[in-house]
Amino acid sequence: MSAENKAIFQQFVDGMNAKDTSFIDRLVDPNLVDHDPVPGQSDGLQGIKEQIEVLFAGFPDLKVTVNKLIAEDDTVSGAVTTEGTHTGEFMGIPATNKKMSMTEIHMIRFANGKMIEHWGIADAMTMMQQLGVIPEM
Repeated sequence: MSAENKAIFQQFVDGMNAKDTSFIDRLVDPNLVDHDPVPGQSDGLQGIKEQIEVLFAGFPDLKVTVNKLIAEDDTVSGAVTTEGTHTGEFMGIPATNKKMSMTEIHMIRFANGKMIEHWGIADAMTMMQQLGVIPEM
């Protein structure tokens, strides 16, 4: 099961990189529990769709690279690098046309071939510094 779940995680990343949001309905359970939603994010599948749409709007050239996947039983943890150019509005921030690259860690629990729980940490501070929204230290 661990190898199958790692493959689903990779399919999610591949869908992000292809900007083909049809992968969301195929890979995410409608009742997904997101333990780390962004402010204002809806629950379940709708919340994930909203979050991805916000990312695609702000960073149309978004690219996610899987650095490491570790799987045990029904859970996969993945370290990824997310990169893109801020050419559209992102969370109320007008386009800066600056590039960003941030590290993220995601832990996903699976059941019946779908993502049912998500925990995630993103280096948003670095991203905001790269975009010039907050000063670098």
